[in-house]
Amino acid sequence: MTDRPIRILIADDHPVVRAGLRAILELEHDFEVVADVATAEEAVSLAAETPLDVVLMDLQFGDRMLGSEATAKITAMAGAPRVLILTTFGTDADIVAAIEAGATGYLLKDAPTEELTTAMRTAAAGRSAIAPTVALRLMDRVRQPNAVLSRRETEVLQLVAEGLSNVAIAKRLFLSQATVKSHLAHIYTKLDVDSRTAAVAAATARGLIRI
Repeated sequence: MTDRPIRILIADDHPVVRAGLRAILELEHDFEVVADVATAEEAVSLAAETPLDVVLMDLQFGDRMLGSEATAKITAMAGAPRVLILTTFGTDADIVAAIEAGATGYLLKDAPTEELTTAMRTAAAGRSAIAPTVALRLMDRVRQPNAVLSRRETEVLQLVAEGLSNVAIAKRLFLSQATVKSHLAHIYTKLDVDSRTAAVAAATARGLIRI
């Protein structure tokens, strides 16, 4: 690292959150908040035009582009900044999507200020910065792969939790109804349950999906 400040972009759709994060980060002598934006699209556009070191990215932006999608677009750029996820969502699906998209780190919004600032410096240096609780979840996935839902199984069960029928899920995910039923059968086996309601309850309790 050089002596210049770490150049930061904040992307979050809540104005109060953006203002709070800016206030916290600007107290650090080695940080420079270049901008804060309300959409993932703005984050992608600004990252393409502005020299940055770290993008502090939320995952959910209403019905607009997801933070994980924006992360993939940003990390694919030449000379890309690091992307550090800061979100309220800590489900397996969210974590895996962000990591697969190229995020350098993943923190939850209840993280202490010191943990956040340390993670920013760690990410800027090109090292992984993952909250301890998130790291434990990832380790559990490695230790018990047969008990972990696949990305597609998680998507199916998330839609079940939202009240969609098998027919509606098949249309949403461009699958056959038989494939949806097959995914549900595998889900029931992995979660040791025998119904849609029980599967949703078990997955929610384990933090695999959110409702």
